[in-house]
Amino acid sequence: MMRAGVLHGRLDLRVEDRPEPRPREGEVLIQVALNGLCGTDATEYAKGPMMVPLTDRHTGSGHVGPTVLGHEFIGTVVAAGPDAGDGGGRRWTGRRVACGAGVSCGSCRWCAAGRTNLCERYYTLGLSTHGGLAELVVAPVSTLVTIPDGCDDTEAALAQPFAVGLHAIDRAGIADGDDVVVLGAGAIGSFVLAGLRGHRGTVTVVDVDPDRLDVARRLGATSTVAVSRETTLEELRDLVPRQPHVVIESSGAPGAAARALSLCARGGRTLLVGLVKAPQELGLADIVLREVDIATTVAHICATDIPRALALLESSPLAGVIGTTTVPLDHVVARGLDPIVAGSAGGKILVDPRRG
Repeated sequence: MMRAGVLHGRLDLRVEDRPEPRPREGEVLIQVALNGLCGTDATEYAKGPMMVPLTDRHTGSGHVGPTVLGHEFIGTVVAAGPDAGDGGGRRWTGRRVACGAGVSCGSCRWCAAGRTNLCERYYTLGLSTHGGLAELVVAPVSTLVTIPDGCDDTEAALAQPFAVGLHAIDRAGIADGDDVVVLGAGAIGSFVLAGLRGHRGTVTVVDVDPDRLDVARRLGATSTVAVSRETTLEELRDLVPRQPHVVIESSGAPGAAARALSLCARGGRTLLVGLVKAPQELGLADIVLREVDIATTVAHICATDIPRALALLESSPLAGVIGTTTVPLDHVVARGLDPIVAGSAGGKILVDPRRG
């Protein structure tokens, strides 16, 4: 048996004993060292389940019902199923690995084009099926990247969300000299900023939270703009130093997409990162007349973005800048999910399932 954080329903996550999973063909068993919590986990806990629990159509496991959360995890491979690498898994056993969590089929048109995050049969460990908020987790080897020796566990645990930020930057199409505005310096916004370190152009960050803006400055933002929820678009235009070539909307706040598009310069580009489930109103005529490009981004490309994230975390550590707090598994709700839901969590919260 193992201990795991299992979502049974809205506001009902239980730390309980579960049978140890067994790796199947192409999978390995990982002893989890750390699992990061994110806004998606908190939303599933507080307002869901929306994505979980689901019938696991993709893996054919027949998984239905209560689900072990956790899609940002690292650990050490302790066993392997058949065909899990060279020598029946010996290539993986004993390795420290970071998991991308997004599982793709490898054969559809999107996978063939290298856009595995858009796979026709894509599913996510910790959302579509059991994940890493547990002592042990099974993962396909296609989702794993070996952690460099110079990258410690705390840094490596940031690789998955950092990879999401790096993929977002790729989608934004930023060129040297571009003036960039990032709306929202929360979790994903911070990782976008981390990926923009060294950008040859201005990076202005807009947020309502002074603490987030302080982190943004430490991540290299050229300037920061403090706003309130009542700040109008006209006021924001006056506060932003230059009309930006690129606007990255990462807050997901209602109306933020329209604000980002209106703020963007003629011929510029707006990248939508934050997710808003409610319908949003857009005035399209102005956007068309100014020829503003609209791009979107989701998840990451495991084979390229996770290795990039780990290499950057090894050379330029992030944990001390954004701040991390590690909590034991038994306190995942009170000291992890609840603070994220309440908006009182500072920095990144990591869960150590080896601690009760």
